[in-house]
Amino acid sequence: MAATAALLGLVALADDEQSSTGRDLDCCWRSGTTPEWMSKRMGVRIPSGASDARAGFQAGSRYDIGILSFTLPNPKADAYLTRLVPGDQEMIGNDHPKEKADPSMGPFSHLGLPDPETLTKGLKKASFCPGGATTPEGKHLRYCVDIFAHTFTPGQQRLYFRSFIEPRLDAN
Repeated sequence: MAATAALLGLVALADDEQSSTGRDLDCCWRSGTTPEWMSKRMGVRIPSGASDARAGFQAGSRYDIGILSFTLPNPKADAYLTRLVPGDQEMIGNDHPKEKADPSMGPFSHLGLPDPETLTKGLKKASFCPGGATTPEGKHLRYCVDIFAHTFTPGQQRLYFRSFIEPRLDAN
């Protein structure tokens, strides 16, 4: 009888932890965040010809997370990345994908997209900060970014951007 009560207590505790995690995933997303607003905050310009632009902003206690995504045809995506990624940086593949992306890393699932860190086929990634980005597009950056480029269909790439921003650093 005592063993059954202890087992039920552990199951209830596990359920509470899971529902708490679920609430944390949905917590603090700013409603009405537009790609244009997030583009200005991050300093990532959305090129002409981009489609399916999506954005999110999650306020946190230690840092805020800004996410931005859009699609471009392969030639335009490659040209854009050349103007953005510093010449001494190489975009690399995702050789060690996560089974399920860590929610604290900016869950693109909030935008209805797969988290890029779970993808391997057709994905390349890079990370850099404003001081190291003297490229034509990189000089506009306001925060460090993680960039993921995913060829999701032949001829099309989805570009993902994620920045960690100190809270209240950018109140606009």
